[in-house]
Amino acid sequence: MNIIFVSNRLATARTVCVGRCQTGLLLMAGLILFMILSAGFGYLMLFKFGGVQVPMVQKVLVSALQNANENERLATQQRLSTMAVKVGEMQAQILRLEALGERVAKVSGIKKEEFNFDHKPGQGGPLLPGKGIDLSMDDFQQELSKLGRTLDDKSDQLTVMESLISREQVRKAALPSALPVTIGFFSSNYGWRLDPFTGQRAMHEGVDFVADVGAPIKAAAGGIVVYSELNSSYGNMIEIDHGNGLVSRYAHASKRLVKEGDVVLRGQKIGEVGSTGRSTGPHLHFEVLLNGTPQNPIRYLNLPG
Repeated sequence: MNIIFVSNRLATARTVCVGRCQTGLLLMAGLILFMILSAGFGYLMLFKFGGVQVPMVQKVLVSALQNANENERLATQQRLSTMAVKVGEMQAQILRLEALGERVAKVSGIKKEEFNFDHKPGQGGPLLPGKGIDLSMDDFQQELSKLGRTLDDKSDQLTVMESLISREQVRKAALPSALPVTIGFFSSNYGWRLDPFTGQRAMHEGVDFVADVGAPIKAAAGGIVVYSELNSSYGNMIEIDHGNGLVSRYAHASKRLVKEGDVVLRGQKIGEVGSTGRSTGPHLHFEVLLNGTPQNPIRYLNLPG
């Protein structure tokens, strides 16, 4: 290809011969320049001149923005729904903890005022300047999860505590610790003494409660009556098995109100005081045996003072 340059400054025209390769390069450079100029013009139209309307471009941009906002809204709503479910579960756990706390307080003998879940515990302290940090959504979810795990742990601990306390209460209820009669004084204690009939030194395997004839005899603990008969030495005698090898014995009664096989409760009336059998006067002879061996009843009885 020949390019001819004509100018007033030149006496004669000049001719430049351009080959195919050079022609291709010139066309490519022109195309690149056109693309750069077009991109620059588009940038000016979209971002520098707000008054110029490009409906198609604006529609595409608005649609993309709306889709992004909708996706973000749906994601936020889903996270809020998940947290709402978690909060509901925690509220149910708190109600369960309150019920457990009241039961534990009741069986342990703690006053309700000293173990009250209804009042928020006091908290406080100064806020140091520049130390406050706002919680993000992720931080809030982490705190909810941590609080949920803490509630689970506390619930399990209270459940175990209630079980242990209840078991201890059952164990104590089976101990013959309640007074079998309303006493004025002991006429004879557990241990060695002078026998009131022979005057010889002899072992006394129980305690004697002074009481009037007909005074109620009460079970020192709950259990099953394993003996209720007239005995030549003990007179009208009742024995109650409390489990774990513990048996309580009530002797010299004027009247027996229970029979073998009866289930009796702690404090239940089982007979009346008398002077039957080997006795010098109205009283209740009371014994506690552990695996058949007499024990000092004073170790078990809740005596006044």
